[in-house]
Amino acid sequence: MRYLKQSFGIYFFLCLFFFSCAGSVLAVPVLDADGRVTLVQQPFQRIVSLYGAHTRNLIDMGAGSQIIAVGRSDKQLPGLPAISFREDPERFLALKPDLVLIRPMISRGYPRLVERLLGSGVAVVSLQPSSMDGLFRYWETLGRLSGHEDGVQQMIGAFGSGLAQIQLEVDHIPQRDRKNVYFEAIHKRMKTFAPGSMAIFVLESAGGINVAKDARQVRKTNIAAYGKEKILAKADRIDVFLAQKGRMNPVTVDMIRNEPGFQVIKAIQEKQVFLVDEKMVSRPTLGLLRGIETVFNILYPYVQEDSGHGQ
Repeated sequence: MRYLKQSFGIYFFLCLFFFSCAGSVLAVPVLDADGRVTLVQQPFQRIVSLYGAHTRNLIDMGAGSQIIAVGRSDKQLPGLPAISFREDPERFLALKPDLVLIRPMISRGYPRLVERLLGSGVAVVSLQPSSMDGLFRYWETLGRLSGHEDGVQQMIGAFGSGLAQIQLEVDHIPQRDRKNVYFEAIHKRMKTFAPGSMAIFVLESAGGINVAKDARQVRKTNIAAYGKEKILAKADRIDVFLAQKGRMNPVTVDMIRNEPGFQVIKAIQEKQVFLVDEKMVSRPTLGLLRGIETVFNILYPYVQEDSGHGQ
């Protein structure tokens, strides 16, 4: 905590220093999720992106050509080298990056990589917003690092207009017809999403009602503890059982239906169990709009049919 407070103090000092003197801007300080300050004197041009959301956002804001390597599981730029944070730091240095974008999970688990890169003069910035409150700030930070602030504003505008369009459809659903939803994050550990997380924003923006509003956030992540007993206590209220599917939660509909005790859940009995790609509901990208549309169509398929969208 002391380190974090010191980092904030340094950050504000740098802001005063670099933005003083008749408005002359020499460098822009960026504070990342680890409390580390990076001075951006000019846009970074050789970026290694170790998180798929970083890659997607850089592409969407127009900085895709500045990415020189991506993470092992990132298939968005297939022509680029793929590298893992578990590899020898020398492999990173051989690529001659000027910036390596990571997320807090990597800096916590692999501090040696971060230290080696920083010691070699490579900027390392750790970013990953855990709630919707930090989404636009996260995009703006990527824009400053890459020199694509205008592209970020276009993304923000597109997100706002897309959300407004979806809201028009949601507004046609009477409150009495809104679906109560349990949104699963990790099946094996009976985890849901924390209130205020991106996944819950997706659910509520799609007109769903989160039955696990009392879930307790795990550390400062978007995950919340719940447990089978609490799920079953609300069994008769769960109209739809929704689960993210992906690397974090490799689940199937049958796994959920056959979970011991789950047969008393209303959604299980009525076969209202659905999976949604975790990239659309948990990653801080424009893909959240697609996630909202997908969840809306799951919850209220009759609206799509009545409007003729499926014809």
